[in-house]
Amino acid sequence: MNTDEPSLMDLARDERADLAAFLATLTPAQWETESLCTGWTVKDVVAHIVSYEELGVPGLLKRFAKGRVVRANEVGVAEYSAKSTGELLDFLNRHLRPQGLTAGFGGMIGLIDGTVHHQDIRRALGLPRTVPAQRLQRILPLVPGNPRLGAGRRIKGLRLRANDIDWGHGSGPEVTGTGEALLLAMTGRRQAAEELTGSGAAILLGRL
Repeated sequence: MNTDEPSLMDLARDERADLAAFLATLTPAQWETESLCTGWTVKDVVAHIVSYEELGVPGLLKRFAKGRVVRANEVGVAEYSAKSTGELLDFLNRHLRPQGLTAGFGGMIGLIDGTVHHQDIRRALGLPRTVPAQRLQRILPLVPGNPRLGAGRRIKGLRLRANDIDWGHGSGPEVTGTGEALLLAMTGRRQAAEELTGSGAAILLGRL
C-alpha cells in the first residue's frame, strides 16, 4: 500500500462518519422504513452496525451460542434495536472508529460492513449518493475472496468490470456497472444487480 493512502481503519471511520451525518437528517418514519436487508428496518441496520462494538471475546462467544452462530446478527439487532434512534446515533458517533469484531483485519470488516449497509439504507429511502471512489477501489478487491460475504459463489465464472472506476475481476461472460452496484450485487442485493448489464448480468441475477 502506498504510504500516502489512508488505512482501511481510517476509511472505515470516514464511512461511519458519513453515515452518522446522514442518519441525523432522517425522520422517524424513515428510521422505520424497511432497508434492502429483508426484514430489517433502517433502525435495525444501524443496530446491527454497532452491535459488535463493545463485545469482548466472552460476549462474542455468548452471542454466537445464543444465536447458534448463524443467527448471531439477529441476536445483536434484537438487543440494540431496543435503544431509541437518538441513542443509536449517539452510540455510533462514539464508535466511529471500529472496535471489537468490526476492527478485524485492520478495519476491513468495519469498512465493508459500513459501506454496504450505508447503501442498504440509502437505496431503500431513495436517497442515493456516490460512494467515494477511493473507498470503492480499496473495498472491491477484498470482496470476491471473502467467504463470509458469499460473493465467490455468486460471481463464479463471470467477468466483473466497473465502468466508473478502474476495477475488474474474474473471467467469463461480462457483468458491467458502477463499482457501487457491483459491490452490492456481489453481497447479494438484487436491486443493485438489476442495474448491471453485459452478457453475464442475467446469470448473476439468477443466482441472487
